[in-house]
This record gives sequence, structure tokens and C-alpha cells, in this order.
Amino acid sequence: MPIKIPDQLPAREILVREGVAVMDERTALRQDIRPLQIGLLNLMPNKIRTETQFARLIGASPLQVELTLVRIGTHKARNTPEEHLISFYRTWDEVAERKFDGFIVTGAPIELLPFEEVSYWEELTRILDWTGTNVHSSLFVCWGAMAAAWHFHGIPKHTLGKKAFGVFRHRNNAPASPYLAGFSDDFAIPVSRWTEVKAADFGGGSRPDLLVESDATGPCLAVEAPGNRLYMFNHIEYDSTSLKEEYDRDVNAGVPIEVPHGYYPNDDPGRPPLNRWRSHAHLLFGNWINRVYQTTEYDLGNVGMAATPALARTGT
Repeated sequence: MPIKIPDQLPAREILVREGVAVMDERTALRQDIRPLQIGLLNLMPNKIRTETQFARLIGASPLQVELTLVRIGTHKARNTPEEHLISFYRTWDEVAERKFDGFIVTGAPIELLPFEEVSYWEELTRILDWTGTNVHSSLFVCWGAMAAAWHFHGIPKHTLGKKAFGVFRHRNNAPASPYLAGFSDDFAIPVSRWTEVKAADFGGGSRPDLLVESDATGPCLAVEAPGNRLYMFNHIEYDSTSLKEEYDRDVNAGVPIEVPHGYYPNDDPGRPPLNRWRSHAHLLFGNWINRVYQTTEYDLGNVGMAATPALARTGT
């Protein structure tokens, strides 16, 4: 089934060109099925590019999915036209009474700030708690994953001596996990961050179990079964040129930056980069959506009705 997004959303034209099936309102209403309700809390400054990246992966599912774009209400975006936000986004306050089958929280370029110094931290913590009662399954990405791991489990982030930047090989720790169905034993994933979490802080008790990690860049994907949460600490959703754009930006600004590891053929920035992660990005999102479909409530209103009490938290 196609993904259902607003007709005038800029991502629509891009997705159609790429062959992703996109559904209009009239077609959606003709189908006698309940579409999965997926929310995307977009914290990235370039919201149009980020919403396209996630819509591309969600739209590859054989299930009908309705995507709702959500933004922080207490933060004013500076890199996205106000008209776009008004037309296509809802603040969290505007969707707080709704239930979602799945909810994604993206990364944000603020990882060197202590969590409590982030201007919208208070609102974000309310959203994270809200996912425990109004969302069947949550997927947190990069800084969003670090923020959720800190809020729910007190797992700290650590500043790196230099930026983890490039495409790194990762190890599949749990081939039997439904989220890793079809994954190779070893595969590439883009990494772009100044901080990390430590493998020693995962597993045991109520803490998330580590599904994917890298010898070079540490934890990548963790799952918390009781809370039905996935934590993706890297940017598996990135476009082919995302790392190139970051590299070129820093070079042009005179910011010291190394050539992204394992990204350009022969490490030559003059050559077009190769996308070595696209298939696994589609696998992960397809597996997640399939898992959501198999386990969510038939009646969306029942989502969260059997939610367990919030896990004990530290660092909030």
C-alpha cells in the first residue's frame, strides 16, 4: 500500500519521481482498511529534507500508512518557511489527545548541549512520557535516541574527541530479532555525531538490549521490549548525499573536518559517494512497521490502555 501524505507536501513530488507509491485522500477513503497512524516529530533544522527521508522509508511498506508531521510548539524553526510549518505540521499540543500506532523522534544538531540546557527540553520530556500512553511503538533516532535513553533510563551521552563521521561497518547481535529480519551479519550505516553512548550501559534489568553495534563507533540500535521502544543512534535514514553536504558545508566554512570514513570511493571527495546502506534502511523500517501492524490494537483508541506504569527514571 502507498503512504498517505498531504497532496502539496514537497516530499510528494520527490517520492513519486523515485517510484514510491503515494496515495491521495480520495483513494485512501475507498479502501476498507484502517491505515497505520505514524507520527514524525521532526527536530532537524531542514525539515523538508528530513520529512522526505523518513517518508521515503515509511512509504516503501506494503501497508497503508498515514503520516502526521509534528513539531515542537515552544521552539521557532529558523531553517524552514513558516508557511510550510503552518500548512503541513501540527504542534504536539495539537495532537496530544490522539493515539498513534508508531511515533518517530528525529535527531537534532544540539548534541553537545547538556540535555537540560536544550530550550525545548521540558516539552520534549512531556512528549516522551506521552509516548508511553498514546503510542504503541516508538522509534528514536540519533540525538532523539540519546535523549530518550537518558530520560527513561539515565543512560548518559559522552563527548567524543573527534566527530564520528562516515559510513561504518556494524555487527548484527540478534539475527532472530523481528526488527533485524533479513539483515546481513555485517553491514554499513552512516554515522555523524560528536557524542556516543556506551555498550556497558545496555542490557540487564529494564535497560534496552543492544541489537546492533560497531567496533569503531559503538552502540547503534537497541530495543526496549517492555516499553516497545527502538533506539537508533545513527542516521540510517540519510540520503546518498547527506554526508557529502555536511562535509562540503564544513570545508566551505573553514571548519576542520576529516573526509567521511568509508564514504567516497578511494576516500576521494571528488568522486560521487556510494550508498551502501539503502537496503538495510528499508529493511529496518519495513520490519518496524510490520511489527507495529502485527502487534498494535485493532481499535486505535485502545492504544496505551494496557500500558505498564512508567519505568523508574533517573537524570530527568
